[in-house]
Amino acid sequence: MPRFVYDFAEGDRDQKDLLGGKGANLAEMTNLGLPVPPGFIITTEACRAYLSGGAEPDGMADEVTEHLSTLESAMGRRLGDPEDPLLVSVRSGAKFSMPGMMETVLNVGLNDASVHALARRAGDDRFAWDSYRRLVQMFGATVLGISSEHFSHAVDEAKAAKGTRNDLDLDAGDFETLVETFKGLVRTHAGRDFPQDPREQLDLAVRAVFDSWNSPRAHLYRRQERIPADLGTAVSVVSMVFGNLGMDSGTGVAFTRDPASGARGVYGDYLQNAQGEDVVAGIRNTRPLAELETIDKVSYDRLMDIMTTLENHYRDLCDIEFTIERGQLWMLQTRVGKRTAAAAFTIATQLVDEGVIDLDEALGRVTGAQLANLMFPRFDRDAEKKLLTTGMNASPGAAVGAAVFDSATAVAKTRAGEKVVLVRRETNPDDLDGMIAAEGILTSRGGRTSHAAVVARGMGKTAVCGADDLEVDVAAKRFTTADGVEVGEGETISIDGTNGEVYLGEVPVVASPVVSWFEGSMQEGQGDDLVDAVARLMRHADERRRLRVRVNADTADDAARARRFGAEGIGLCRTEHMFLGDRREMVEKLVLAETRDQREEQLAALLPMQIEDFTALYRAMDGLPVTIRLLDPPLHEFLPDLTELTVESALAHERGETDPVREELLVAVRRLHEQNPMLGLRGVRLGIAVPGLFAMQVRAITRAAATLVAEGVAVHPEIMVPLVGTVQELQAVSAEIAEVVAEPESHVDGAPVPHQVGTMIELPRAAIVAAQIAETAEFFSFGTNDLTQTTWGFSRDDVESSFFSDYLEQGIFGVSPFESLDVEGVGHLVELGAREGRRTRPDLKLGICGEHGGDPDSVHFFHRAGLDYVSCSPYRVPVARLEAGRATLG
Repeated sequence: MPRFVYDFAEGDRDQKDLLGGKGANLAEMTNLGLPVPPGFIITTEACRAYLSGGAEPDGMADEVTEHLSTLESAMGRRLGDPEDPLLVSVRSGAKFSMPGMMETVLNVGLNDASVHALARRAGDDRFAWDSYRRLVQMFGATVLGISSEHFSHAVDEAKAAKGTRNDLDLDAGDFETLVETFKGLVRTHAGRDFPQDPREQLDLAVRAVFDSWNSPRAHLYRRQERIPADLGTAVSVVSMVFGNLGMDSGTGVAFTRDPASGARGVYGDYLQNAQGEDVVAGIRNTRPLAELETIDKVSYDRLMDIMTTLENHYRDLCDIEFTIERGQLWMLQTRVGKRTAAAAFTIATQLVDEGVIDLDEALGRVTGAQLANLMFPRFDRDAEKKLLTTGMNASPGAAVGAAVFDSATAVAKTRAGEKVVLVRRETNPDDLDGMIAAEGILTSRGGRTSHAAVVARGMGKTAVCGADDLEVDVAAKRFTTADGVEVGEGETISIDGTNGEVYLGEVPVVASPVVSWFEGSMQEGQGDDLVDAVARLMRHADERRRLRVRVNADTADDAARARRFGAEGIGLCRTEHMFLGDRREMVEKLVLAETRDQREEQLAALLPMQIEDFTALYRAMDGLPVTIRLLDPPLHEFLPDLTELTVESALAHERGETDPVREELLVAVRRLHEQNPMLGLRGVRLGIAVPGLFAMQVRAITRAAATLVAEGVAVHPEIMVPLVGTVQELQAVSAEIAEVVAEPESHVDGAPVPHQVGTMIELPRAAIVAAQIAETAEFFSFGTNDLTQTTWGFSRDDVESSFFSDYLEQGIFGVSPFESLDVEGVGHLVELGAREGRRTRPDLKLGICGEHGGDPDSVHFFHRAGLDYVSCSPYRVPVARLEAGRATLG
């Protein structure tokens, strides 16, 4: 039978899985000889057994009795003894810190008899009754589920009756009256009396802490922080020490360094004559920790020594909770402290300079998510703001501009020199021009993996999505908030993609110095500690990493920016993006062409445009590999909308009008209409169905390369065939590519331009038959966006707005598989495709070009899977570089 209870002296900080973070660290401080009130820990195993069985596991109650007896012997008092009571706190403590998410009950053991004994021992009636009312209040809210507002209202009434707003002005009689009021609230709202049996109080409090693991706020926090739901929480039972015994007592929190900036110094808050949660509850204004030196210098000096001891021992920033009881300092908690992204980088490099850790460990202590946070501009936190609404923080950053409601207006106003924010119910590929032109995107529908979110992140564009209390009226060019505020076209709004907030008017923006360093406009050693820290750790990540990092880029500007961010080539050029805007009509005519002459006319017109496109990309990459995906649009993106065309035709017939061109177009669109375009005539299928389409693109790829090579520019084109499901498809296209490459215009000095031909693995079948496909393909690039869709049977845009939120809420998904790779399913196909492909072709180059290429967790998986490179959007290149380095640390 497993043990369920441990004394502090029996544990250490390495037992967080069993003892929880709080308990493990209390044990560690006990073993360091620091002043920790004695206590014991009920394990996470006990919690899991309780939650699964609905009752305390067999043997737990006996173990609690045994350890409680040991604690009583050590303290010389019994729990709730009416003559000399021992009181304890009951605190939650999961493996991972979940601040404020789960429950605490203080002063367990007090009752109508022992409160008098506590008053006698302390020589302070007010203290005793204050402690008792806190127990009834916490117990009522936490254990019995009574709304805390009932208790808070009673306290406010008591203070109002005394004509004060400060709880320090309440005396013993006031608190004794409050105890009776609180006990009445318990009877009214819980249907029972407040328990007078100290052991019953303890047992019920422990169960309440266990139950709090599944509270809505704990569930929400775990989902947000990706903390597994099956860990459970430990419970620390600690003998009480009291900070509310007078002005020579108090409670506080301390940090060994500034958790906001990382700067060394004395940081924290202290509150005299207070207990437990008072510091964080905000019931009174705290005093800066540095003032403790003048209040109680002996305790202050002892605390400074302990803080140094703990930071040296944990080799990191420590977050500390402490209480002073009549001049005696007690340590109630320590943990490696949470910190801002800026502090994470700064502290990591400080500790390297201090000889505490090496660069490998420093690299392991920062994350790609923190780096991404540092790269985006942000609003001035001190500026005045008028909040309109809050949506999903889809793409970080700060954007200010005039609200516009269609792409054409966004483009026109931008060309006229105005800054705009594109507001839509949701976006689609037709909005790309407007999205590019806008400073940011705001939608009332969609989530973090909607079209707007994915495209915005790819462009490094700020986006707030799914602000569902906005009523967006595109026709009237306005949106209305839930409070009835109307914002029309041209009115300035500010959107914060970091926290999802939308403000009326212009909020001042502060630029990111980290981006300035990546862009080359700021150098190391110019006095910015954060920039210096980021630069050092980025260099070390580059030295450590095996994975190369490329960029998904379709324009020379994106490619050039990505090179400044450290990209080592283009891993995905989506040529269909080159045909939107002014060129879309040409592609429409090409697809609808019924004769060879019509088709060749359009191909001839597109060829010089494509040569220009690829020439610009080659020049921007300057000798680095450029992977160009042949045209892969869902066909509907390049055809008129069937419904609109049908309605136009019907209305024309009602008016007696005839338009042969429109009728011919309607027939053609009906012929090509698909129920599910994402699984229809696209990719390699389109290239085979429309003769000459892929050949035109290959001519442009090779002729642009040949011209530049003749000029002495190094070029390394990689031609990627999309949506291949069988080797026969790839063989057919490869034969066509070989014919084009054999043309004299694709030669330099009589030889074809060096190039590679490969394919995207984005269908489950392609991964399964990868050994066959590798007979023809020289490289694989896993398109994890479509591979996720086809593996799960999801249409990303549809499921985001329908049931994904329910799946996340119910814990079916911990995170969307479009945000972070589904390792068990899609990841298995990636590993299978990589293994089978290299079984046929050992030197097969393997990459990833889906949105997951810039996701930190996914990058670690791709490293383990043996891929050669990841490719991601320009602004995620630094994140991928950092995570690729961290992936080598094990």
